[in-house]
Amino acid sequence: MRSAVPPNPANPTVAVSQIVEHPSLNAVRDGLKEELIANGYDPAKTLNWQWESAQGNPATAVQIAKKFAAQSPSVIVAIATPSAQAAVTSAPKTPVVFSAVTDPVNARLVPNLKPGSGLVTGVSDLAPIGKHLDLIKKITPKTKRLGVVYNGGEANSVTLVNLLKVEAPKRGMTIVEATVTGSSGVANASKSLLGRADAVYVPTDNTVVSALESVLQVGTANKLPIFSGDNDSVERGAIASLGFNYKTLGKQTGKIVVRILKGEAPGSIPVETPEQLDLYLNPKAATAMGVKLPEALVKTAAKVVQ
Repeated sequence: MRSAVPPNPANPTVAVSQIVEHPSLNAVRDGLKEELIANGYDPAKTLNWQWESAQGNPATAVQIAKKFAAQSPSVIVAIATPSAQAAVTSAPKTPVVFSAVTDPVNARLVPNLKPGSGLVTGVSDLAPIGKHLDLIKKITPKTKRLGVVYNGGEANSVTLVNLLKVEAPKRGMTIVEATVTGSSGVANASKSLLGRADAVYVPTDNTVVSALESVLQVGTANKLPIFSGDNDSVERGAIASLGFNYKTLGKQTGKIVVRILKGEAPGSIPVETPEQLDLYLNPKAATAMGVKLPEALVKTAAKVVQ
């Protein structure tokens, strides 16, 4: 999918590549567009806006990146790790601003998070894994075996699972893995955790989040608590998360894009991270999965999904 507004050669061009469509990444895109408009870059008047989704296919993300590179836009904005990797590889002469990338260094997008001399910068959404595990223990204190469903082909997910393996033993937990290669395998991967896990954690894995309902159905049918790494998933039916506002993340990304459109060198802008974490809880989902949320915790939530 892409916008069909005819380009105006007099306007700067922002080309946006998104690995897949799901609420968190869509919110990033919406926040980005809002911030651009707020700064005078209106897709209807003063900006050429292009957007394409790879529909979850990394090979398609590469095709999109190559197409954008050939058009020499002012900036490519790449939402999520696979799209960012494709853009940085395929468009080495074009400024790239990534967003919703868990570990930009491990993904080889930037050598470090400090200002440099390259053409790449952006905003990371590295999840606070330790705090997520603390939240899970607070809600389901008997959890010893924590299942995690993820795509082993997503660099961001591998980073998160490695962090889980470091942090879980500190809290008396072990990690039970269930991997997928595509969204069609999410249901079976979730079912494979039955009897092996006391609860399930869904990280900010684009493949799994795009098929989240498959995980939630297994949790509800089997009284298996499902927790998430992003707040949008709580609104869709996970029990709880301590996460970022992805629309705010998109606006933060938009501020960086504006700085580049006004002449700043991308490499001179350090990689940023979100500052605010919000607790989201879903009491109805908790009840359906056999869990009672502590009243004291409910009172501290930024949002209680009704």
